[in-house]
Amino acid sequence: MGQFEETTPETPALEIRERAMVEGILEGSPDGVGVVVVRLDCGCRKMAAVDENGDPASKIIMYRDGAETICDTCKDDQGSYLRVTQQFIHWREPEPPAKQQQRIAAKVMGTGTTTTH
Repeated sequence: MGQFEETTPETPALEIRERAMVEGILEGSPDGVGVVVVRLDCGCRKMAAVDENGDPASKIIMYRDGAETICDTCKDDQGSYLRVTQQFIHWREPEPPAKQQQRIAAKVMGTGTTTTH
């Protein structure tokens, strides 16, 4: 099972209630090198494993702590990126090299740079 690394300013820590979900996703995704964690403004979360190329290694899991189902807003918009408050990748140990982590993160979450047309 993956180790939970110390957090850095760039990488938020997993919340206690997220740890079991991340471990389960990694356990069921042998090709996964990490789990993308997306926190939404409503309190729901989206998670999915990614492989060494930044491609999906599991299905996307949406859940809300302490609830039987996700919220009505997420049911309507499938957890729109417009409502993302935080997103990061929790890496499986041993972590991929830093350059590979950057490449995967850019592919999965974008570069954060804007362009004008």
